[in-house]
Amino acid sequence: MLTRRKTLGLLTATPAAFGLFPSVAFAREPEVFQNPIAINAVDPVGYFDQEKPVSGAAAHAQLWNGAEWHFANRRNADKFAANPEAYAPEFGGYCAFAASRGYLAPTIPEAWTIYEGKLYLNASLRAQELWRQDIPGNIAAGLGNWPGILG
Repeated sequence: MLTRRKTLGLLTATPAAFGLFPSVAFAREPEVFQNPIAINAVDPVGYFDQEKPVSGAAAHAQLWNGAEWHFANRRNADKFAANPEAYAPEFGGYCAFAASRGYLAPTIPEAWTIYEGKLYLNASLRAQELWRQDIPGNIAAGLGNWPGILG
């Protein structure tokens, strides 16, 4: 059993230990938002073809860019496989508004925008509203932060 003095000693020694290993790197975030499936298991092709979020299914899964993507049907999976950059959301499916501000945030399926043929997702409907106030400016800012904000 640790005494209070030993516990405090361990706590004060821990920050000093970081100084001994300055080259230790923290884990980098994945390039694609996964929860645990890319973009909450929503079919990215559905945003373009059905103009709404459509649930994907494991039966129509594709692996791309280090993530598993689910699709509503084989046709959508094949479309994605033929040209994933055309359908995958920008900023790896992380919140585009957060990326424009220099940080990562998860997204929800209902907060989305297609702008100039690209899909952008947001963390909330409020973030989507803020994103839409200056889409070109937010894209430029996000691109300036990406992919450095992955860690």
